[in-house]
Amino acid sequence: MEHGNLTRVTEFMLLGLPQAHKLQLFLFFLFLLFYIVILPGNVLIILTIRSDPHLGSPMYFLLANLAFLDICYCSVTPPKMLVDFFSRHKAISYRGCMAQIFFIHFLGAAEIFLLMIMAYDRYVAICKPLHYASIVSRGVCCALVGAAWVGGFMHSIVQVALTIRLPFCGPNELDNFFCDVPQVIKLACTDTYVMEMLMFSNSGLLRIQSLCKKNKAASTCVTHIIVVIIMFVPALYIYARPFRSFPQDKVVSVFHTVVFPLLNPMIYTLRNKEIICSMKRLMIRYISESYPI
Repeated sequence: MEHGNLTRVTEFMLLGLPQAHKLQLFLFFLFLLFYIVILPGNVLIILTIRSDPHLGSPMYFLLANLAFLDICYCSVTPPKMLVDFFSRHKAISYRGCMAQIFFIHFLGAAEIFLLMIMAYDRYVAICKPLHYASIVSRGVCCALVGAAWVGGFMHSIVQVALTIRLPFCGPNELDNFFCDVPQVIKLACTDTYVMEMLMFSNSGLLRIQSLCKKNKAASTCVTHIIVVIIMFVPALYIYARPFRSFPQDKVVSVFHTVVFPLLNPMIYTLRNKEIICSMKRLMIRYISESYPI
C-alpha cells in the first residue's frame, strides 16, 4: 500500500523481548507457570460465586465480573509473547497491532470503571448499611457493569481512531513485546504532538480521575486500596506522562499486562473467608461426586 510517495508499514517488529536464549527460556517458563496457576484460580473464583447461593450479594457479583475482565485482559498480549520467545521473526501485522491496542484499552478502561463501581458498592455497604439493599440492587449492578463495558469501548474507540489516522512509513520497530499507543505513536512519520496531547487527556487523565475517586470511596476498605495501588500506579506511569522511552518501561509493562491483573481477584479472595470456605465446599463436592466411596 502507498501513502503519498511513501510505502505504508504493514507489520511491526517487536524488540521488547530479551535476545539471550537462556533468559528467554527462563522467562517463558516463569510466565507460563504463573499463567497456568493464577488463571485457573480466577476461573475457580467465578465458578464458586456462581454456584454458591450464599455469595449472591452485589459485592461477589462484581468480583466475578472483575475476575472475568482480568482473564480477558490477560489473554490479549501474553499468548503472543509466549509464542514469540521461540520465534525468530517477532512481528505483528498492522491490523493485529491495532487490534491489540483496541482490546488493551477496551478491557483496561472497563476494569477501571468496574473498580470505581466496586468502591461505590463498599462505600454504600459501610456508610449506609440500612439502605444498601435498595441502593445497590442486582438490577443496578447489572446496569453499572454494562455501563463499565460501554465506557471501556468508547475510550478504546477514541484511542484506535486517533492512532489509525497516523501514517506509518518506517521504521517499524517497537521497543516492547506488544503494541500500545506510547510506542506506536512514536513511529508515525508526521508530527504527533497534538495527537499525544489528545491521547494523554483521554487515557492518562482518565486514570488519574478514577484513582482519586476510588481513594475517597475506598478509604474504609484495605483490600480495595491494595488493588488500586498495584493496578493504577503502573498505569499512571505508562499513560499519565509524555510518550517518551525509559529503561524500566518494559518491566512495568510486563507487570501491568501479565502479573497484576491476574492477581487482583486473588487478593480479594485471600482476604475473604466466605469465598475460601465456599471454594473448599465446592472442591469437596466435586471430589465426592467424581470419586464416590
